[in-house]
Amino acid sequence: MNPHLRDVAIPNDWDRRGLPGWSYHSTALLELEKEHVFRNHWQIAGHVCDIPNAGDYLTLDVIGERALIVRGKDGVVRGFNNMCRHRGSRVVADSQGNCKNALVCPFHGWVYNLDGTLRGAARPRSFPDLDKTEFGLMPLDLEIWMGFIFIRFRNGGPQPSVAELLKPIEPEFAHYNAADMVPSWGIWTQKTPVNWKSVRDVDNEGYHVAMAHPALQDLYGATYFDEPFVNGVSRSFATYNPHAGRRWSVRNYVKIAPEPTHLPDHLRKAWVYYGIFPNAVLSVMPESVQFYQEFPLSTGETLLRGAIYRYRDESREQAAARYLSFRIDRDTMSEDVQLSVWSNESMLSESFEGFYFSDLEYGVRTHHDHLRKQLPVLGLETAPEEKDMWNLNDALRSQG
Repeated sequence: MNPHLRDVAIPNDWDRRGLPGWSYHSTALLELEKEHVFRNHWQIAGHVCDIPNAGDYLTLDVIGERALIVRGKDGVVRGFNNMCRHRGSRVVADSQGNCKNALVCPFHGWVYNLDGTLRGAARPRSFPDLDKTEFGLMPLDLEIWMGFIFIRFRNGGPQPSVAELLKPIEPEFAHYNAADMVPSWGIWTQKTPVNWKSVRDVDNEGYHVAMAHPALQDLYGATYFDEPFVNGVSRSFATYNPHAGRRWSVRNYVKIAPEPTHLPDHLRKAWVYYGIFPNAVLSVMPESVQFYQEFPLSTGETLLRGAIYRYRDESREQAAARYLSFRIDRDTMSEDVQLSVWSNESMLSESFEGFYFSDLEYGVRTHHDHLRKQLPVLGLETAPEEKDMWNLNDALRSQG
């Protein structure tokens, strides 16, 4: 079977330039990115197995927004702004937990049902005209796809439903039965001292694998290829190199990993990465499925977030393979962080003249093109004045 999902031809005369260097260090642009890229596009909050019981919840605090995802008594997973309707306090303070029968605001004790409706205010006589229906928690767009919980901070947006967005990869991804998986080590976070786009730039191409990632190169050899972003989704694919095993983690991974008979032939020795615009990846391996993403904390600092999920009836061999693939991934992420730091800091130099992409980096260009569509001000090679950024971008958007 052809491992390609889409045979996307790379144009002969494509523009090999990347985003302008100023866009990685502009505070005004970052505010536009939060509004037009992060708040109105789908974000992965977690997986249904992270909140298996009634009252279980997850929170997601990013880009100035606070999401609360909770499983109701009826088993339904819902998303809300983690914001009490009284004074705006967080309704729950922890990143994950269980609230049993109700959500109780820690500020003044307003009580919400697990479906987000207001049960009552503390000292209700002091609110003689309180409409409980009107003052329920504010809901967020939420969709569950293959077990993964997607939320959107702005209702509506430029993307279609998650089901429609991810339809091109659904037949392949379905083989992993991700909806039935369980957590491995929980949701992790890590900060890195670069612009979020630099993280994504490194992750969107495999040209650097041979030089920068010894373990991946050992595992993959020359089998790795990228399919660029098309309508918000990209895909990268690699299978084990027949000569893999020079490094300890790779040698033992290939040796220990059991034959995954539930997968079709082309996936039995494959690692596949599905990019989801603007900032997320779903990654599948024969023994596990994971997500990871990045959110800007400032122009020069990024929050990395993700989790790995395993099969419920995992064998000892699968568990060992999952640990070894985690080791390979951990080293790869550390290497990518250093690469992104070097690339990011170069843009502060007067000598920086921009990127010049290889055909093997066409995926980076297509991600940049998706960003330019949302933020046409990125088409300007010279940095606009910070104070003019928002109005200029609005004017360019209105032109089409």
